Amino acid sequence: MLGGKMKGGEMSSISPLVSFMLGAAMATVCVLFFMSASPGRRLVDISAFTSGNATADQLLEPVLRDGAADGGNDTVAAEATQAPAPAPVEASEWGDLEEVLRRAATKDRTVIMTQINAAWTKPGSLLDLFFESFRIGEGGVAKLLDHLVIVTMDPNAYEGCQTVHRHCYFLRTTGVDYRSEKMFMSKDYLEMMWGRNRFQQTILELGYNFLFTVSLSFSTTSSPLHIALLLSSSTTVRCIHLSDVDVMWFRDPFRHISMAADIAISSDVFIGDPYSLGNFPNGGFLFVRSSATTIDFYREWQQGRWRFFGKHEQDVFNLIKHEMVDKLGLTIQFLDTTYISGFCQLSKDLNKICTLHANCCVGLGAKMHDLRNVLDVWRNYTAGTPDQRRAGKFQWKLPGICIH
Repeated sequence: MLGGKMKGGEMSSISPLVSFMLGAAMATVCVLFFMSASPGRRLVDISAFTSGNATADQLLEPVLRDGAADGGNDTVAAEATQAPAPAPVEASEWGDLEEVLRRAATKDRTVIMTQINAAWTKPGSLLDLFFESFRIGEGGVAKLLDHLVIVTMDPNAYEGCQTVHRHCYFLRTTGVDYRSEKMFMSKDYLEMMWGRNRFQQTILELGYNFLFTVSLSFSTTSSPLHIALLLSSSTTVRCIHLSDVDVMWFRDPFRHISMAADIAISSDVFIGDPYSLGNFPNGGFLFVRSSATTIDFYREWQQGRWRFFGKHEQDVFNLIKHEMVDKLGLTIQFLDTTYISGFCQLSKDLNKICTLHANCCVGLGAKMHDLRNVLDVWRNYTAGTPDQRRAGKFQWKLPGICIH
């Protein structure tokens, strides 16, 4: 019969053709489905995927492109994106200050700082006496030199510093020539003082505590007078230059700085209570702990320059100290002159003294004369027997030009 069954030969000739057609149709459906699921792909990607020789990079490339395509822009996503070039690093206003501080700081990020110009780097200068006091001091005070940063005010001072010390920093300034004389309370004098104050603020903002030894050397047309009288008189006074190295270090003074103090400052006159705001401060020996409180205080201190226009920074400190203690919760410690002493209120006890500042002293020659005598007495004291030292056999040579 014609209709019911096909012969085996006919079946064999049709089956391969049907299989081929069905296979091609199924492949086409799979390709179309694959492309519709990932519209950002190209046929070449699929071709690489199906090729047995496809590399790992070829397999990953379309996946990465698909991630970019999720943003909605197929054209941009299909092309490889490059990372933007890094922004150029601007040079710091303070040069290599952070690096110098990092090298010199203690583990708790404390540095000792003093400030000089070229005159102090010459042989036989105050800087020599300053270094000698550390070397002949007691209780490992010489080790503190490892944490001393000398801030230089001109290129010659920086060059001279590098020949004698490890940690030197050149503070570049504009508008004021630190090498020349400055009339006391003149515009340049005030710029110099307030510029130093702003520099101290920067150290705090960088996260470092500092102990700054600061003083001034004066010359005058009149005979040397007590500095307090000079500041209140009409005597013509000239500031020769910053003389921050006129502090002799005999023992470690940090033992006498309270952990509770935000600021510890030396005293011209100490009245007995270290936290009384009635003490007479002297910025020649100033410790400040870096914190939000002290940074805010320095900002207020800088603003005080304009609130009390024409005043120098120590006067403004006195004018705002009560207000800042109340407003910021600031803790100010005034250091006992028995330990942190000066010519203004001299400690006579060599068994207790840690540092001695040639304050209340006018003229470089007067400072040099009296500090040489101080070091002579200290050498004799350290060479004495324990019994002689306890008995108080050693005393300063009094009177000197300034010391009394």
